[in-house]
Amino acid sequence: MSETIWFRTGEATVFSSDGQGTDAMPEILIGDVKGPAGHAFANLMGQTAGHTRMFAIRACNQQVRPATIMVPKVTIKSTDYVSLFGGPVQSAIADAVIDSVAEGVIPREQANDLCIIAMLWIDPSCADNPELDRKDLYRTNYEAMKLAIQRALSNSPSIDELIANRHSIVHEMYDPETGESQW
Repeated sequence: MSETIWFRTGEATVFSSDGQGTDAMPEILIGDVKGPAGHAFANLMGQTAGHTRMFAIRACNQQVRPATIMVPKVTIKSTDYVSLFGGPVQSAIADAVIDSVAEGVIPREQANDLCIIAMLWIDPSCADNPELDRKDLYRTNYEAMKLAIQRALSNSPSIDELIANRHSIVHEMYDPETGESQW
């Protein structure tokens, strides 16, 4: 019997191919459906204008286990954005969850007792890009979701790692020394 997973968080960033803007940055919460993660999951079941939530499904009638709800980080303003969120991104997230169970990262015996909340980023400009590489959007979201799950379940980075690199790593969008973004 595996230890109960009550409340674990993880995040990951995987960068896109040059010029695509398909970077993926999932932030996840995973935990037992009977605990605080399950309570948060149930509270997300309602809809909010511009923030359509949906389950991760592999195909019609194929909802993944652990149950995973996808929450967009930005306001959805077009059907083209919905097509990306409910197409390559939903497919990538679902595949990453199933593969994480198949590979033993998520304990198989807990697949029906856990839930995942995945807050997901799609650059709004992707919806307007006729040259968008949907395969790259899938790739970045798949890789980032798998990494976020692995980090959540291994408590990575550790507090020791965070303390050790406190003064050697800066946030890419703000360097306190220079006041500038690295991007």
